[in-house]
Amino acid sequence: MAGRANCHVLLGFALLCAAALLWPLPARVAAVETQPPRPATDAHFPTASGARLAGDEKQTRFVLDLDQSIPVHAFPLADPYRVVIDIPQVTFQLPPGVGAAGRGLIKAFRYGLVMPGGSRLVFDLTGPAKISKASVLEAANGQPPRLVLELEQVDRTTFVQLLAPASRPELRPAIADAHETSPPAAAVPAKPEEPAAPASPPDARPVIVIDPGHGGLDNGTQWDGASEKTIVLAFALALRDRIEKSGKYRVVMTRTDDTFIPLDDRVKFARGQSASLFVSIHADALPRREGDAQGASIYTLSDRASDAEAEKLAETENKADAIGGVNLTEEPTEVADILIDLAQRETRTFSNRFARLLMGEMKTVTRMHKNPLKSAGFRVLKAPDVPSVLVELGYVSNKDDLGHLQSDNWRSRTVGSVAHAVDMFFAKRLATAGNGN
Repeated sequence: MAGRANCHVLLGFALLCAAALLWPLPARVAAVETQPPRPATDAHFPTASGARLAGDEKQTRFVLDLDQSIPVHAFPLADPYRVVIDIPQVTFQLPPGVGAAGRGLIKAFRYGLVMPGGSRLVFDLTGPAKISKASVLEAANGQPPRLVLELEQVDRTTFVQLLAPASRPELRPAIADAHETSPPAAAVPAKPEEPAAPASPPDARPVIVIDPGHGGLDNGTQWDGASEKTIVLAFALALRDRIEKSGKYRVVMTRTDDTFIPLDDRVKFARGQSASLFVSIHADALPRREGDAQGASIYTLSDRASDAEAEKLAETENKADAIGGVNLTEEPTEVADILIDLAQRETRTFSNRFARLLMGEMKTVTRMHKNPLKSAGFRVLKAPDVPSVLVELGYVSNKDDLGHLQSDNWRSRTVGSVAHAVDMFFAKRLATAGNGN
């Protein structure tokens, strides 16, 4: 298989704790006021109970009321102009719709859990601005701790200078409080007289990455109380357990709980695991005004969508990262683009082969869409050297499909068909390799 291209540079999480004095509040009343603090649903996590904006197009301040002090890390992003604040996991108890209306330099803001132990606030800006302050004020004079973000208007040139790599955090598996960081341990002299333990043989089993779509603050499709992120996670966990039973494969998942994972992180994860197969699990829906559709579909990667519905779905899924606030894609150079395209040719052959096998197995246990094999430009399928498919299990907007998606019996039968397709796929690949083709 073609050599691996360099992975995209990823943004992640690092926390810097700072303290600073709050500049005097403008005389104007805050644009957003929230309800008084309410008890946290989980005492383990800090609670955010109120948020407000103040200021104008020159200077704008955001204040978030907390029940305890936390470290923060803020950084700007361009095109579109945004500011991101990463904090430890917080229980947000803010009214529905808060953040939809902005003020001054802040057009709107959103918030949510992005990974276990880490929450994020994302501010859409009206134009270029610099972060003049991002810190938490300790409780004082009967007032709770407050996270304060202060922005000042700047020109484009100044803003771009603020995007230096030094301001970008490194990727970390979770956000932790600064006081949890341990100092480096003292060096311990080696004992040459003790022989080293024999190294364990490498695990040569094929790696299968299962990717439950959406998660965290990205609910995916929602319909009559049902949430796509919950449906697909239950299916993916059951599929993992079924495939692992054979002992022939090593199965890893991009998420095992309600966590937001950016699309490019999912691709990087699969490549980092040297995956032999990537299966992304989703469920679709049609807007109420666009009629009804039902049945499962299987998508492979294509620069040109197989039909208008596939193109629309790919556009929707590819925009999922906007919810988390950070587009982690760096456009490749022309040379890298060509190399990736060459590598993808072989990969697409295997992807299409698995898609056909999967359709053949799934149609014996569940209803398939009238056009079950489709292609579109899903970002999550773009690993150049990992055969990848995206499975839409059905339409939550269809009553019958939704009933199946929430049925343990349907899930068990459909999981079995996918697991059988996996076995057939790898059996054919081994046979092909043995023939030297």
